[in-house]
Amino acid sequence: MNEYRVKMSENGRILIPAALRRQLHIEPGEELVIHVDDNELHLYSLKYSLKKAQNLVRKHAKNKSLINELKKMRKEDNTK
Repeated sequence: MNEYRVKMSENGRILIPAALRRQLHIEPGEELVIHVDDNELHLYSLKYSLKKAQNLVRKHAKNKSLINELKKMRKEDNTK
């Protein structure tokens, strides 16, 4: 694991080193997510979070068309 030392500026900003930005494919203006877990700060791109969620859904969908499932559920709700 690569570690980088950074300093926080007086206004609370930190600079993500260019090598890390390239490694994580973070582009200027991209939205990032920050959360704290057990007093540790975790930072990741919203794009990464979306991909992670999509992979999780794919894993559990097991070759089902989720769009068709949703249409079927809506149709059933409308007939009630």
